[in-house]
Formats: sequence, C-alpha cells, structure tokens
Amino acid sequence: MSELQIGPHTVSPPVVLAPMAGITNAPFRTLCREFSGGRGLFVSEMITTRALVERDAKTMRLVHFDGTEKPRSIQLYGVDPAYTGRAARMIADEDLADHIDLNFGCPVPKVTRKGGGSALPYKRNLLRAILREAVRNAGGLPVTMKMRKGIDDDHLTYLDAGRIAVEEGVTAIALHGRTAAQHYGGTADWDTIARLKEHVPEIPVLGNGDIWSADDAVRMVRETGCDGVVVGRGCLGRPWLFGDLVAAFDAAPGPPAVDAYARPALKEVAGVMLRHAELLGQWLGDERRGVVDFRKHVPWYTKGFSVGKELRHRMAMAGSLAELDDLLGTLDLDQPWPVGADGPRGRTAGRNKVVLPEGWLADPYECARVDAGAELDTSGG
Repeated sequence: MSELQIGPHTVSPPVVLAPMAGITNAPFRTLCREFSGGRGLFVSEMITTRALVERDAKTMRLVHFDGTEKPRSIQLYGVDPAYTGRAARMIADEDLADHIDLNFGCPVPKVTRKGGGSALPYKRNLLRAILREAVRNAGGLPVTMKMRKGIDDDHLTYLDAGRIAVEEGVTAIALHGRTAAQHYGGTADWDTIARLKEHVPEIPVLGNGDIWSADDAVRMVRETGCDGVVVGRGCLGRPWLFGDLVAAFDAAPGPPAVDAYARPALKEVAGVMLRHAELLGQWLGDERRGVVDFRKHVPWYTKGFSVGKELRHRMAMAGSLAELDDLLGTLDLDQPWPVGADGPRGRTAGRNKVVLPEGWLADPYECARVDAGAELDTSGG
C-alpha cells in the first residue's frame, strides 16, 4: 500500500495532489511538498493543449516548475486529437515535464457545454483518438487520465473509458466517484472505484472524492482495492494534510504513531498563510498581486477558528504582506485546531443538469468533433 508506479516513477506514499484551477500553482505545490518531505506526486493546474502549442504567456508560466519538483507533472486539457498530440510532443521534446495527465473530469458548464472535460468520454471514439495521439507523441513519458463516473446516472462512461485507456497505452487512471451532474455535491461513490479496479487490473487505478483526512485515504484504499488516492478539496487551506498522508501510509496497516497528524494552532496556521502569500508574490513577480491571489485561501485556512466575519473580510481584502501580517497579529493565535474543521471544504453544491452541446447524447460512437472554442482561455481553469 505504500507505493504507486507511474511509468518509471515510484510515488510513495501513493498520494497525488489533484489539479485545481487557481490553486495548484507552483507556490501551493511547494507548500504541499514541504509538508510531505518531498514525497507524493503534485500535479500542475490544468493546461490547455492549444494554448500550450501557441505558447500563450500565462500558460508558459503555469508550466514552469521549481527545480526541486521531481517528477514534474502537467495536466493537459484537450478536445482535439491533433492539438493534444502536438502538446504532448512539445512537452517531451522540450523537456517540460516528466508525466502527462489528461483531464476528462472537469464538470464546469463553460467546459461541458462545448463537449470538453467530463462530457467528452461519452464520445468513445473521440476519447480513443485523443488518448492515442497523446501516448503516441509523448516520447515515452507516462500518460495518465482523470475522469468521472459519467455525465449522470443514466449516462455512465467510466468502465468503457477505462477499457479504452488500457487499449491505448494509458499508464494509470484516476476516478472521481461522482458524475458531472453531481458536480461536487452529494457523496462520492467509492464502489465505482472498486468496480473500475476490477475492470482494468492491468494498470493502477487511483481513487478520488471525499478524502478529507489521512484516515479517509487509507480507508479508501482498503475498501476499494485502488492503488492510490488523489486529494483535491481536502487540502484547501491545509497543505500539511500531505504530512498526515505520509504518516498514515507509512504506518498502514496499523494506526500511525500518537500525534503523527498535524493539528496546528492558529499561530502555526497564520505562519503558513503568510508564507503562502509570500510565495505567490515571488512567483508572480509582484507582492501585491501575490497577496490579492492569496485572498481566496483566507476562508479555507481560517475555517472553524474564532476569527469573526469582519476580520476575515479585512484579511481577504489585504493588499500587502505587511497588512496581512498585521491583521493576523490581531487574532487570538493560541486557539487550538478547531473540532470538526477536517470535514468538507471548498465547493459542495451539485448542479443536477449538465450543459452539453446540442445532440451530444444521441450517439456515443458518433465521430464527434468539439468546437475549437472549447479550448480558448482555459489554461488554469
């Protein structure tokens, strides 16, 4: 249970940071790696294949990795086999990364309404063509994919998609146990992760969904037989969760040592918040831009602590590191980790209906082509 093999890369513990738009940039990955001692796999934000091929300036910044990141992992979002192949070849030829992940799980309307993300696996032949071009052009780099159960409960795709992935040479599959219609609502269906593992025993299967603690991660592996876990919303405002995950998997099958899990007081959390904002400023080349970008993280870091609505709002409007530091200094920093703060974080709403191109569900084997506009301006989400 302690290792995961992704092509030539051994990932121990078998834990992957899920790509999250606007979150899993280089600064956040740095924090997560520091808490894990450099162990695990930390994936970039979603990179649009067309924007990469055209060398969009924002996209090229997003694919820059710190020299300490090994292996370097890029998640690609593509709807066109040719562009996906060109992007994979560019990554391989220019040594931009050591691993390519393909996004077929994004449920947001601006993506699904044009047939991308979690809508795309419904078109089996298009999925196969994209995977084939990615693997063929990756120059030996391992290619993995992340997907959902399907569009909704009446249009499940994960078993067909898993078999296609094996046939086209994909190295591993991550399954989020929700449909696109669920978005992030309801409860993740871990049984589908177990079914996929049984269906594609040839390659590793990673489970994703409702991992809020290290114990959840170990339990998912035990209950589903999956080969590893992908952690998304559970680490929002909690990069130290990766230290907990290392402790839990190192201790499995027994419980981790007493006090192995991080339960930081507010003083320690405040220090991480300040460092996170500082790293963002360094990455963006401007302190104010870094602090502004950090604002969305404030409610996640302070969840459960006695902070107060007004002060939380003021921190979320800070414009400099000094201002953020001063505001943090006004808190009762001796507060211990709040009871119940390990639960759901981030988005929890469902949508019930998925916005799709007209006629998308008519024929799952139709030789579909997705509107090229589906790839415009979406690097990073």
